[in-house]
Amino acid sequence: MEYFLTGGTGFIGRFLVEKLLARGGTVHLLVREQSEYKLDAIRECWGVDETRVKAVIGDLTSKNLGLDDKTLKALTGKVDHFFHLAAVYDMGADEEAQLVTNVDGTREAVHAAEAMKAKHFHHVSSIAAAGLFKGIFREDMFEEAGKMDHPYLMTKHESEKVVREECKVPYRIYRPGMVIGHSETGVMDKIDGPYYFFKMIQKIRRALPQWVPTIGVEGGRLNIVPVDYIVNAMDHIAHAEGEDGKCFHLVDSDPYKVGEVLNIFSEAGHAPRMGMRIDARMFGFIPPFIRQSLKNLPPVKRVVSAFLDDMGIPRSVVSFLNYPTRFDSRETERVLNGTGIEVPRLESYAPAIWDYWERNLDPDLFKDHTLKGTVKGKVCVITGATSGIGLATAEKLAEAGAILVIGARTKETLDEVAADLRAKGGNVHAYQCDFSDMIDCDRFVKEVLADHGHVDVLVNNAGRSIRRSLSLSFDRFHDFERTMQLNYFGSVRLIMGFAPSMLEHKSGHVINISSIGVLTNAPRFSAYVASKSALDSFSRCAAAEWSDKNVKFTTINMPLVKTPMIAPTKIYDSVPTLSPEEAADLVTNAIVERPKRVATRLGTFAQVLHAIAPKIGEIVMNTGYRMFPDSPPGADGKPAAKPKVSSEQVAFAAVMRGIHW
Repeated sequence: MEYFLTGGTGFIGRFLVEKLLARGGTVHLLVREQSEYKLDAIRECWGVDETRVKAVIGDLTSKNLGLDDKTLKALTGKVDHFFHLAAVYDMGADEEAQLVTNVDGTREAVHAAEAMKAKHFHHVSSIAAAGLFKGIFREDMFEEAGKMDHPYLMTKHESEKVVREECKVPYRIYRPGMVIGHSETGVMDKIDGPYYFFKMIQKIRRALPQWVPTIGVEGGRLNIVPVDYIVNAMDHIAHAEGEDGKCFHLVDSDPYKVGEVLNIFSEAGHAPRMGMRIDARMFGFIPPFIRQSLKNLPPVKRVVSAFLDDMGIPRSVVSFLNYPTRFDSRETERVLNGTGIEVPRLESYAPAIWDYWERNLDPDLFKDHTLKGTVKGKVCVITGATSGIGLATAEKLAEAGAILVIGARTKETLDEVAADLRAKGGNVHAYQCDFSDMIDCDRFVKEVLADHGHVDVLVNNAGRSIRRSLSLSFDRFHDFERTMQLNYFGSVRLIMGFAPSMLEHKSGHVINISSIGVLTNAPRFSAYVASKSALDSFSRCAAAEWSDKNVKFTTINMPLVKTPMIAPTKIYDSVPTLSPEEAADLVTNAIVERPKRVATRLGTFAQVLHAIAPKIGEIVMNTGYRMFPDSPPGADGKPAAKPKVSSEQVAFAAVMRGIHW
């Protein structure tokens, strides 16, 4: 048999050609002249040469597909099946582009099929041709289609109308559902349909443990089908006798609701499931004009747009969450009866779909996620850079090619660190500064700006921690003053000093090294946690003011790190901690990804627990407080001896990994 295909190199087309070749036929593919070279690689994938898959130079939107008289003559009377698959499937494409390709292109495909006297014309339409019909849409229905506010819906309806009214060749129409990847391999060529929600699922997975239930939406039903079912069904139906003039719904007869789909893919991606789903249709009682007015309010539009942009979800997709149409597929089921061709349940192949997306289609895969690509040539300031987290971070930034500005209180140590980093090839500039002294902070800012013009990244790492119960602090108010002076006022002073240049350049990133104690409300650390909480609150306010100026803030709720700051507390020698290098990885990842917050899953869970069940959170922290003693003072200024640690303390610290006790 001889086959002619438009869109044969597209996603569905590639799989269909493979099926047609298995029948032993010859396939003619419409390709643009400038794209002909791509066909060689595709032929290789199919395992055939140009004698089995022949390139036909033309253009979808030109008269008779741009085929010259010689080509048309050579094809006349030879084409048994003409498959028209070429179309714009992009929900975000503009209306004109969709009209030209989907409607005008279909018309020219019909004319070309007639000109070459093809025996059968197969038009791949879409369930979108039904518009937003409310209820069950049968295969013999067309004019009954619902409203078509979206260009894709309208153009798919109109292109099918062209076939029904103008095609003189015996035709068959196929309306696939929402086509996703291969059910066995997961192979897909682009992000579409449910794939738009994968990034959201991935972000939830990174923020919360899998066992934490979340709240989501229910919505209407999404008719999702894998590409292998589509091509298997089309291949069989196209070659069946006596089916001309009919339409076939290639759909799932038992589709899932939006919430069910999200839960299935959440499970496939090892993300939390939505334990409670709110049915978006419950808001249908609100008159449409009121809903539209609310959606058009500037604050609402900004919030919605920001969220959708962050998740990579096109705005047009949201309108399909309450998709109202169900599709009857009795004709399709009749023809396929006894063939074994049927739609697999989504649960059975969702892992393959997710895995292929995460390995091949995740937009983050195509971004420069290297530290070097992010900071090379950028001015990065780190306070407290001579030890612990600050030093480890400075080493990584220097190696990545940043213009590194380091600040610390002790000049001798600062000079040693700077010299060591320069010896390793780092572009390092050292400035002595006591960041608890506001005047010194102002001098530091002035000198850095004078030397470098502006700052791209500010890492507020310098800090002071005090581990002491409140009952032992009644006469030590200075602990609170000193801690607040460095951790809060010093950091804010730097932010306020560098912010004007960041705002002027519309670029800047402030990273605050906070503590898991802010999320857990760690006992014995009231002074430290209060100062870090104050900085966190300030940063959230500043971020809200400067969000549209591209000045971003990241708070890192750092778990317990083995640094000189915790060295005096000998009990920490026996509990799990991060190394400074591991902590520095959190900082550098934050520089690259620019998240709002970096926290361990335990820290996030603790924050949620304190929000929804504060008494339980309080009891848990009190248990830890009573289990671990205060640090004994050293005698004659000498370090205190390492305390004995019980197996219960070790076990509790292991479960509560990273929390300060």
